[in-house]
Amino acid sequence: MGERPLLNRGLDGLGTTIFAEMSALAVATGAINLGQGFPDTDGPEAVREAAVRALREGRGNQYPPGPGVPELRTAITDHQRRFYGLSFDPDTEVLVTAGATEAIAASMLALLEPGDEVIAFEPFYDSYAACIAMAGATRVPLTLRAPDFRPGLDALRAAVTPRTRLLLLNSPHNPTGMVLTRAEAEAIAELAVERDLLVVTDEVYEHLVFDGEHIPLISLPGMHDRTVSISSAGKTFSFTGWKVGWITGSAPLVAAVRTAKQFLTYVSAGPFQYAIAEALRLPDSYFHAFRADLQTKRDLLAAGLADAGFEVHRPQGTYFITTDIASLGEKDGLAFCRSLPERCGVVAVPNAVFYDDPEAGRSQIRFAFCKRPEVLKEAANRLRRL
Repeated sequence: MGERPLLNRGLDGLGTTIFAEMSALAVATGAINLGQGFPDTDGPEAVREAAVRALREGRGNQYPPGPGVPELRTAITDHQRRFYGLSFDPDTEVLVTAGATEAIAASMLALLEPGDEVIAFEPFYDSYAACIAMAGATRVPLTLRAPDFRPGLDALRAAVTPRTRLLLLNSPHNPTGMVLTRAEAEAIAELAVERDLLVVTDEVYEHLVFDGEHIPLISLPGMHDRTVSISSAGKTFSFTGWKVGWITGSAPLVAAVRTAKQFLTYVSAGPFQYAIAEALRLPDSYFHAFRADLQTKRDLLAAGLADAGFEVHRPQGTYFITTDIASLGEKDGLAFCRSLPERCGVVAVPNAVFYDDPEAGRSQIRFAFCKRPEVLKEAANRLRRL
């Protein structure tokens, strides 16, 4: 095998994800895990029972249709119409995926070729870098800077080159909690139309906007035929282990992504697809209560982190809070997070891993607040030891 490394060089440095490392640390030390973004309680009982019913009735136990079961595809189009007034054909403009992560991977593999450039908000969710690399393309970061993490629209325009193929945009944004304003979304859409760019939007936190509103870029003028809109059930219904995601977009874009997706998982989550079809039809009261509950938890943990001495960047959406440890006299977020379970019995994630430029986020760390209130209170108490 000679001198060549075993791992594809495009994936060099991506190793074990930070979430796996920090979750293992939580298990080993018995610490409270505020690192990985998964709830510590299950979603609605009615949705869980719908999955059990599907299993018992033999719906989805064999391969579901490649694009997803018709009941779910129709529920997704109904959701897009109900919340955003968008119209899609469930047969040709929807594709069900193994979570949003597969949707992103399939989109990158389908739409990119070696030599293409992809502009993405930095810090970025770690799968973005891996998926762009697997497609042989080059990522071009647009850095969001503290304290408000707004995208620099002039910097975005300057980052576009003749090689730019695609914008990969996440709003509400993980890990900063930034939510694009209507003016920002419109300016980005105008640039995409002007420069004839494809846009892939990661909207998994669409129902977790506390300040502002969620504006799907696909809803803006000139964007329907150039946008792949991605979302998933995991974050909205608190069943992250089911891995049910989807894309909506024009028929040619969906067909392109489906071509790549069919050779990744082919299909997945058969019985769960039927359950999520029911979940998407829950009344407005569910979505309002879900958001209000998370907003209360955001405020609870934000206050606790501030009391413990962190500089808190209050998120407009998602279920993460980015903090800065410089106010604690610390500089290195990665070292801080690796020592935090021993020092305080709490696990967090260093934002530096989400940056190409590690200095940009070196002293930032992220906490997840999608946990029970008593867990957040106990974590805040432990962090006061700092």
